[in-house]
Amino acid sequence: MKFDFDKDIPDLSGKTILVTGGNVGLGKETIYQLAKHKPAHIYLAARNATSAQDAIKDIQQRAPGAAPITFLECDLTSFDSIKRAAANFLSQANELHILINNAGIMACPPSLTKEGYEIQFGTNHMGHAQLTKLLLPTLLQTAEKGADVRIVSLSSMGEAFAATDPYADTRLKSDMATLSTWTRYGIAKQANVHHSRALAQRYPSLRCVAVHPGAVNTELTRGPLASYSAFSLIMKPLSWLVSFALTGVSEGAKNQIWAAVSPDAKSGHFYHPIAVDGKASAQAKDEKLCEQLWAWTEKELDAHA
Repeated sequence: MKFDFDKDIPDLSGKTILVTGGNVGLGKETIYQLAKHKPAHIYLAARNATSAQDAIKDIQQRAPGAAPITFLECDLTSFDSIKRAAANFLSQANELHILINNAGIMACPPSLTKEGYEIQFGTNHMGHAQLTKLLLPTLLQTAEKGADVRIVSLSSMGEAFAATDPYADTRLKSDMATLSTWTRYGIAKQANVHHSRALAQRYPSLRCVAVHPGAVNTELTRGPLASYSAFSLIMKPLSWLVSFALTGVSEGAKNQIWAAVSPDAKSGHFYHPIAVDGKASAQAKDEKLCEQLWAWTEKELDAHA
């Protein structure tokens, strides 16, 4: 389907929005497009303060008179950082209408987050799961006032690369070095789909939607280049050539913005671009895996509360 930012994004007056990874790529484009439609406030969560402030300045120059944008320092590889970010947000806002869990990394070399999770699983899933959990009371309170409240989680068609039995205990708290970087990425992205559906099942007053943005030309290519450093001399020019075949961020942001504002986006569903349902892998549709991930994630988050 076609989605026109100017025509299809409704008036967002009174809405408070938070976007992770809003300093670059899809996140920055998402904030830019939403900011033009009169939301009350947008919070840009990112690790790098300089990059975030530069992004805010650029957005405000491109869209003068748009919504106020506030930077929240948030490193998704650190629960302590996430807790500080949530506390900072809650000290400034008492409502949250749209949470877009946009930030992510792809195809990185084996490593661990501060709490000992595989870096892609820890960043893409666990970090966002903790942030969402900390913001859930505010999201629910906002919904109780009759507002349309949404959580949009960026997944990927790469979820289909996940290993069989993706959430084995012995696997998740390790660097998963025995698996390929793409298999590790698939586990993290499949977790985004499962967690979004689990949220939808438990919180019917919220609209929880997972999306695949498409093959987009963003900074995610840094991960593959680091993973295959031995071939970097070949891969760098190749990645430059491939970039011409990838979707630009303006087009790539459409699916997540559609999910954040369209009345047609269904809670608990996973959409390919744009608004295409039913393309999830068999494992992504597996309710047992969905429940397994939820239980494991909640246990871990409670241990770090």
